[in-house]
Amino acid sequence: MPSPDLPQCSALDCKKSAHLQCPTCTKQGIQDGSHFCSQDCFKKSWGMHKAQHASTKGGQYDPFKTYPYTGALRPVYPLSPRRKVPEHIMRPDYAETGLSKSEMDSKRYSTIKVHTPEEIEAIRKACKITREVLDIAAKAVRVGITTDEIDRIVHEATIERNAYPSPLNYNHFPKSCCTSLNEVICHGIPDQRPLQDGDLINIDISCFYNGYHGDANATYLVGNASKVAIDLVNTTRECLEKSIAAVKPGVRYRDFGKIIEKHATSRGFSVVRSFCGHGINELFHCAPNVPHYANNKAIGVLKPGHIFTIEPMICEGTWQDTLWPDGWTATTKDGKLSAQFEHTMLVTETGVEVLT
Repeated sequence: MPSPDLPQCSALDCKKSAHLQCPTCTKQGIQDGSHFCSQDCFKKSWGMHKAQHASTKGGQYDPFKTYPYTGALRPVYPLSPRRKVPEHIMRPDYAETGLSKSEMDSKRYSTIKVHTPEEIEAIRKACKITREVLDIAAKAVRVGITTDEIDRIVHEATIERNAYPSPLNYNHFPKSCCTSLNEVICHGIPDQRPLQDGDLINIDISCFYNGYHGDANATYLVGNASKVAIDLVNTTRECLEKSIAAVKPGVRYRDFGKIIEKHATSRGFSVVRSFCGHGINELFHCAPNVPHYANNKAIGVLKPGHIFTIEPMICEGTWQDTLWPDGWTATTKDGKLSAQFEHTMLVTETGVEVLT
């Protein structure tokens, strides 16, 4: 237990008393999240901790000033300190290390799991929480709110339900949800940028509850959106709805891409190829892979008891993507808009049950 006279170590899941403080934080007067029990904890946390530092001139800043951005969006740092999860909440295996050993082990196999009734009920509960948290986040969307504030709302709503926010420290992701604005296709990191009139924002929520994950996202219009933005969002939602309508035993996983691409291209939009839907259960991501474009090579046929996501990412211009230096934020290569919708679903004997 930490000493009552000393702050607790800021390293993820470390409960020791902190005797050291980050020297940069000391210079900049940052107290919250700046204390560590040892050099080892400090070094282990450096990748995420350094995002708390202001620029040498102080205040907010762009950490990648020389990066050739494809659109108008810029990250606004410093990131807020990593949010804490109460000790009593069950954690996934990557919560401390940032790496999921169970997922890495599962990649040796391509078998699509058929879930038992007990497992289905557990995943159903995780998905119910995921849906509730996404709806809470959606109500917060307005001009002027920062994506970091949305992340705080998501984090608090998740732990209030005794769930763990699945993105937090997954492959070292620093936040509790993804917020992807305008030209960002997916995996945007919540930061200090306020939402502006006319923005699009996708909020991607995943919750881990009693050993199982749920996953869902949606794209929202902020204020007075352009006609192309409205058309893009509506088309993306329709792509998801049309693909879900085709879910039933015997359908091939590769078939959803044809449905999605046909509808998207009929409206003049394109389909992202670098990211796909996925299986989900005790693992955040597992077999099957569910591409959203036509003529893909996805393996597998739907069977009752399969649980997976469909999450089409549809673009105003080119489907090609590029990655920001943060290693997460994927944007359109031409800087034009992108939208996404996602559900987790169960294949039943006669069709589909949408769990989120």
